[in-house]
Amino acid sequence: MSADGSAESALELAARRLERAVALLEQRIAQKVAAASDGAGSAFEEDRARLAAALDAAGLRERELEEAGAAASEALARAIAEIRRTLGGADDTPDQALEA
Repeated sequence: MSADGSAESALELAARRLERAVALLEQRIAQKVAAASDGAGSAFEEDRARLAAALDAAGLRERELEEAGAAASEALARAIAEIRRTLGGADDTPDQALEA
C-alpha cells in the first residue's frame, strides 16, 4: 500500500468514527429533550392544579365577602331605621332607610 492509501483509510476511519460520535450525540440530545419535555409537562400540570385550587379558594372567599357585605348592609339599614324611629320618623322602614 502506498502512503496515499493508508492516509485515505485513516481518513475514512476518522470520518466513520466522527459519524458514530455525531449519531450518539444526536441520540443523547433527543433523550435529554424528551426528558425535559416530560418534566415540563408535569410542571405545567402542577402549576395548573395549583392555579385551579387558588381560583377555587378565591371564588369561595368572594362569596363569603359578598354574604358578609349583604349582612352588614342589612344590619346598617335596620340601624338607620331604628335611629329614625327613635328620632321621630316612625313611618320609615329599612327599605326606605336604604333609599335615603
